[in-house]
Amino acid sequence: MIAVIRVRGGFKIRKEHKDTLAMLRLHRRNHLVFLNDSPVNKGMINKVRHWVTYGLINEAVLKKLIIKRGRLSGNKRVLMTDKELDEFVKDFLAGKAKLPDKGIKLVFRLKPPKKGFEKLGIKFDYPRGALGPRGEKINELLLKMI
Repeated sequence: MIAVIRVRGGFKIRKEHKDTLAMLRLHRRNHLVFLNDSPVNKGMINKVRHWVTYGLINEAVLKKLIIKRGRLSGNKRVLMTDKELDEFVKDFLAGKAKLPDKGIKLVFRLKPPKKGFEKLGIKFDYPRGALGPRGEKINELLLKMI
C-alpha cells in the first residue's frame, strides 16, 4: 500500500495536473490517501510528483493514523478494539480489506508536520526538500503530521 500526501497547493497548476490530483482525491494540502501498488496508480503519482510525496506505510503507523485521524461519515472518530484494528490493518495492507468496509473515509486530513518540512521546504525533491518518493521514510513524516 502506498501512502500519498499532497504537499503543495494549487496555485498556477495546469488543468491536467489538477484533474489528476482530483482523481487521486487529493484536493487540499496535507491530505493523505492510500493507493494500491499498480502501474496505473504509479503513473498518476509520477504525473503529479511535483505536488505530492509518497512511500510505503508500515503497520504501526497505519494503526496510529486510523485511531487519531480516521473519520467515519458524519466526521465521527473510528472506534475499534485493538484486536479488530490489528486484524483490519493486516488485511488492509495485504489488499484484502478496504477502508469503506469499516465505514472509514478514504481521505485523511493531516496537520502540517511538527518542526516543518526538510531544510529547503516544499519546492525540491526528497533528500533536500519534501517532494517525491520517500520509501520507508514516509512513516517518519506521517508521525510528525499525526
